[in-house]
Amino acid sequence: MGAIEDVYEDLEADVSLEEFEEAVEAKVEQMGGLADEETAAMLIAHELRDEEVNGIADVAAGMDEVKFLAKVTAIGDVRTFERDGEDAEDGRVVNVDVADETGSLRLAFWDEKAGAAENELEVGQVLRVKGRPKEGYNGIEVNVDEVEVDEDAEIDVQIRDSYRVEDLSLGLSDVNTKGRILDTESVRTFDRDDGSEGKVANLTLGDPTGRIRVTMWDGQADTVEELSAGTSVEVVDGYVRERDGSLELHVGERGAIEELDEEIQYEPESTAIEALEMGDTVDIAGVIRSADPKRTFDRDDGSEGQVRNVRVQDETDDIRVALWGDKADYDIGPGDRVAFADVEIQDGWQDDLEASAGWRASVTVLDGAGEAPGGDDGDGADEQATGLDAFAGEDADDGGDGTETTDDAGTTVADSGGAGGSATASLQGEVVEFTGTVVQAGSPVILDDGEETMSVETDADVHLGQEVTVRGTVSGGTLDADDVF
Repeated sequence: MGAIEDVYEDLEADVSLEEFEEAVEAKVEQMGGLADEETAAMLIAHELRDEEVNGIADVAAGMDEVKFLAKVTAIGDVRTFERDGEDAEDGRVVNVDVADETGSLRLAFWDEKAGAAENELEVGQVLRVKGRPKEGYNGIEVNVDEVEVDEDAEIDVQIRDSYRVEDLSLGLSDVNTKGRILDTESVRTFDRDDGSEGKVANLTLGDPTGRIRVTMWDGQADTVEELSAGTSVEVVDGYVRERDGSLELHVGERGAIEELDEEIQYEPESTAIEALEMGDTVDIAGVIRSADPKRTFDRDDGSEGQVRNVRVQDETDDIRVALWGDKADYDIGPGDRVAFADVEIQDGWQDDLEASAGWRASVTVLDGAGEAPGGDDGDGADEQATGLDAFAGEDADDGGDGTETTDDAGTTVADSGGAGGSATASLQGEVVEFTGTVVQAGSPVILDDGEETMSVETDADVHLGQEVTVRGTVSGGTLDADDVF
């Protein structure tokens, strides 16, 4: 066996020996005698190995040419376009989505290859692809140079008519998925480079396997205003992109979002508040204990922003949550059971931790808002609260005596026992003095000293974050302040 054959045997490439020998001869001629056949064979082998990738995940923009196996998951329609030049023929292109066990991408078949792809390719076929990768609109895209069907190869990729959230991956297109709307945002406008005006709106979609942020563009953006949290919908012909390291599902003019007459469940997996640490991005859930009025402020660029603080309590602890932008307008208040997704844990007032609900976060009012664990059927049964039903705060088993404290409107404020409870339950009819920070201004004012809260009736002008001392008589769960200083 000669040197060329030895190199070829070690190559394990998808080329015949005859093709390899021809490539070696061309390389020897190209180098003008600077390389013998063995050296040329090794150079060709190196080039061929560079073309082979282990899977779609290894394909990257900037590679000269790649070869890989992939299964067809979707075939688009032929699109025509005009080329520059008076005598230039119209161009044609077909996009074909393919995948393997490592990921997915899009193949582009141009001109005469477009017709062949439309007529000869079928969903489920395994293809041997040779082409040139580039960064496309929906991720990596490969312009196809050569392709053939491999009837013997197998790729373990399931072809889906509909995707669950956990099945979505970067590069997928023509995605249909069902879910429950967890959160919606208002429509925003922007100026494009060509001077036209675009529209965009976002919503958050959840199903039993997870949740994803959905971005609706232009004509589809207006449909978000017709939808509300809790509605079950189907997204049709979406495509998956990445933003700041997270997957998003985008819907353009080809796509749509449609209401469904069925109930789709979503149960968040939340982190216990007592386990939160600085720098975390987490999901938390619990009962709103207090809510501040919305505040507006001026940004450095001259625009106006807004924020509203609420305090949420689960069975382990409580934390202040800052709702920014449109989220400050959400109609949530004491007694509501709410899930906050993708909130960032930061330094807050007086070095306490605070959860920040920014543009990426979603806010979902959960079913059974304000209910105590175990329901309110009054039968006294020893039922254990489970899952999010335990996030009521009023009856949480935290070492308290289970006594509820309410304000004059009958709203439950907190349990009298344990950390984060109310200071009023055991003080009825007594004259007391209490010092704390204003966490809710208005009527009533709510003070928090870090361990307990006090609901206060007063005409004094106090503001959020102010530390005050009040003195007065406790009646009906509220301190009627005679002095505020």
